[in-house]
Amino acid sequence: MEQNNVKLGIFNGIFAYLIWGLLPIYWKSLYSYSADVVFSHRIIWSFVFMMLLILFTKQLKPFLHETKRIFKNKKLTILMLIIAFIISANWLIFIWAVQAGYVLQASLGYYINPLVNIFLGVIILKERLSRAQTISCVLAFIGVLFLTISYGVFPWISLSLAFSFGLYGLLKKIADIHSMYSLAIETTIILPFILFYLIYIYDVNLAMKSELVSQNLLLIFAGVATAVPLLLFGSSVRHLTYSTVGFLQYIAPTLMLVIGVFLYNETFTIYHFVTFLFIWIALIIYMGSTFKLRKKQLMR
Repeated sequence: MEQNNVKLGIFNGIFAYLIWGLLPIYWKSLYSYSADVVFSHRIIWSFVFMMLLILFTKQLKPFLHETKRIFKNKKLTILMLIIAFIISANWLIFIWAVQAGYVLQASLGYYINPLVNIFLGVIILKERLSRAQTISCVLAFIGVLFLTISYGVFPWISLSLAFSFGLYGLLKKIADIHSMYSLAIETTIILPFILFYLIYIYDVNLAMKSELVSQNLLLIFAGVATAVPLLLFGSSVRHLTYSTVGFLQYIAPTLMLVIGVFLYNETFTIYHFVTFLFIWIALIIYMGSTFKLRKKQLMR
């Protein structure tokens, strides 16, 4: 692995997770619009941005060829439909959670997500866990269970975000489609439903308010805010080991945690502290075992 490629991978990875970590501020700033409207425009402008990017990079012909190949294959078509609706659910829940003041629960969801990926790998892909990885999963489960019992509220936001993004990643891995083409196809699939919804509920103005120029601009740039970190992440994964990407991943939920507590004054209770402590210990054990295994493999 060339040193320049590693540096590029680290830079792109850090930048991607910084953007994801700061997105709660972006969605919160769209206070004039409800979560369904913000989500809908996120789909619309992500589609527009991806189409422009494909045209700008002269990828239209291979994109159309790949799209044709996918929709000629019944299994791939069904898979892409499922992928599109899962990531849409993830985006909608996340935007609603941020606007409703549940940034901490969203943060916890993305701390849990890597452990959900492990769980799905074991159940679906029949992967085997080391003893340390098994312990980390048990600790994470205890943390979530503690929050559920002691706080008296089932953390459905955290678990919905963790499992939806985990399933999204798993199905994307199974589909094995170019990341840029995949995102463009996903937004294309959802776009007709979104346009129908906005026109039916809000008329042809698509819920945009002429007197709110700055808010409308934020809605439009939601496509850029969505696509850019995903593309940077795709580049990062190609140049780095999975372990390195795993460590970078925790930039985003840590930023969300800080934003929720210090910027939006969300209550960080002792129950949250214990749960996050269990999750962090689980992640440290898991990442430590991953690096240890990686080191052994390199020494062979």
